[in-house]
Amino acid sequence: MALTIKPLSDRVLVEPMAAETQTASGIFIPDTAKEKPQKGTVVAVGNGTKDHTMTVKVGDTVLYGKYAGTDLKFDGKDYLIMREDDILAII
Repeated sequence: MALTIKPLSDRVLVEPMAAETQTASGIFIPDTAKEKPQKGTVVAVGNGTKDHTMTVKVGDTVLYGKYAGTDLKFDGKDYLIMREDDILAII
């Protein structure tokens, strides 16, 4: 199914990756202690502005700030919509 959300100007739609459920040493993390993920996959990109061309593209895995973006629920999935400036790195 194609995504029907098209971000405007310099905004990006990101699907956050699932939060870690287990530590590196094997301890399971309860739902109440899970941290909000700071990594996700770009699923839609705006056209940019005349002063700002877009760097990220659909399919990029990105790191973003802990409090970046606005939560959005669409067709039962969670997304974040944020300005490209809120993205810290492409990995």
